[in-house]
Amino acid sequence: MLDFPRWKVIWLWFVTLICVVAAIPSLTSTMGLGWPSSLPEPKINLGLDLAGGSHILLEADPSQVRLQRIEGMEESVRNKLKQDGQKAGREIRISDISNRDGALTFVVADATQVDAVREAVLPLTNGAGLTGQRDWDINVVDGTRFVLKPTEAGISQAVTQAMDTAVEVVRKRIDALGTKEPTIIRSGPSRIVVQVPGLQDPQALKNLLGQTAKLEFKLVDTAAIASDVAQGIAPPGSEIVPYVSATAGGGAAVEVVKRLGGIRGDQLTNAQQTNDQQTNEPTVTITFNTEGGAKFAKLTQQNTGRRFAIILDGKVLSAPTINEPILGGSAIISGSFTTESANALAISLRSGALPVDLKVVEERTVGPDLGADSIRKGMIAMGVGTLALAVFILITYGRFGVYANLAVFINVIMILGIMGIIGTTLTLPGIAGFVLTIGAAVDANVLINERIREERHRGRKVVQAVELGYKEASRAIFDANITNVIAAVLMFAFGSGPVKGFAVVLLIGIATSVFTAVTLTRLWVAQWLRRARPTEIAL
Repeated sequence: MLDFPRWKVIWLWFVTLICVVAAIPSLTSTMGLGWPSSLPEPKINLGLDLAGGSHILLEADPSQVRLQRIEGMEESVRNKLKQDGQKAGREIRISDISNRDGALTFVVADATQVDAVREAVLPLTNGAGLTGQRDWDINVVDGTRFVLKPTEAGISQAVTQAMDTAVEVVRKRIDALGTKEPTIIRSGPSRIVVQVPGLQDPQALKNLLGQTAKLEFKLVDTAAIASDVAQGIAPPGSEIVPYVSATAGGGAAVEVVKRLGGIRGDQLTNAQQTNDQQTNEPTVTITFNTEGGAKFAKLTQQNTGRRFAIILDGKVLSAPTINEPILGGSAIISGSFTTESANALAISLRSGALPVDLKVVEERTVGPDLGADSIRKGMIAMGVGTLALAVFILITYGRFGVYANLAVFINVIMILGIMGIIGTTLTLPGIAGFVLTIGAAVDANVLINERIREERHRGRKVVQAVELGYKEASRAIFDANITNVIAAVLMFAFGSGPVKGFAVVLLIGIATSVFTAVTLTRLWVAQWLRRARPTEIAL
């Protein structure tokens, strides 16, 4: 137990030195000192409760998910019936299609095809889950009218999936802004909590999160009658979409586009803010994946000479003419952008479209003053507690108390260093975990020293007492810390926000406290015993 080969001594000091050096940037930042920009800067990030920042509560409308599912089912039914009709060599015609009142309804033109339509539509209504639940109720009314209505179970599952996707999209967008350690969690069935430390002006964040970034390319319906469009009446199979601004539409306020058959922007692989080579105006260049590029090429090949509308979040950006097929898998979006708005749109498109619109229902900005006061009081509490423990340990255990106090000091520095290396965010509960690990480190030293004292009272010699003291106490220390590790892992796995911050600091502190209190102090004691060869120890 007290034998330390040279390689082991070098390795222990190397690990300790790395952690101590990694803690320096965080310490210099706290003291207001500079750090050379040419050197790596592993630094601890402060959470919202310490550094201040923005807190935003976003809410989605579940009814939007229901409408999206109905629209998606309409397109699936159309495609399925078209495919089955081509295979059978006989067209399956449907009419009077409606997606109002929370259901999809349509009429089969030929009553003899009702059974064939049912067989074609039935697989589309089954759930994708392992339970095999049906996501849609299907009924036939008056012999030929089909009514497809989403079940509540299907809607609930769709809302859950949409909100999970929305959380990931929001996370990607915030990360693209270069913020540090945002907290993004679901709150209830349709809300998302966003906390961004250090961000004092949330307007840019709100603009970014408020944009759904649903990009679509749809063909313009040139057969629309202007007088009907002026009254808000669109031809069957088309819809009226407003322009972002009058300048974008060249004076026109709306555009009539085909409702189905376009291309969605969910197959983008990249989006970058660029400038037009002729006008130097800000634009956004998008790149499709292989499947999306093939669809875009097919659309432009089959409709050369026609106009197609570029629609973002339900508004037309522009409606250019397809002069020639676009086969390269990329396109340029223009539409009265500024550099900032084009860059924001590129970020939104890269991170993916939000499956539902999110609106801000609560917003507050937390100033850094409260965090500074919390840090100050936390440091005072930690300082007073550490000083009191140091004095007690020093008086009680003498030389071994000096080793214990030195181990506690190095333990604190190592925790800071490891947190800086992995980029952990420190919150107020994290400071509480910090203080708790200091107590655990001292507790380990107390167990060791008391065990050595017991062995001396039993008449064992100094070296033997120290060796048995470390050996026997280490078992209890490891057992106790294993239970703490289990609790910390569970808190990290099932907790969120500050709870996770507490768990991370606790896990790091457990590892460093065992390392310093057991391994380092044992090294120091072994070196002292080898050098001084004492016949008695003051314990």
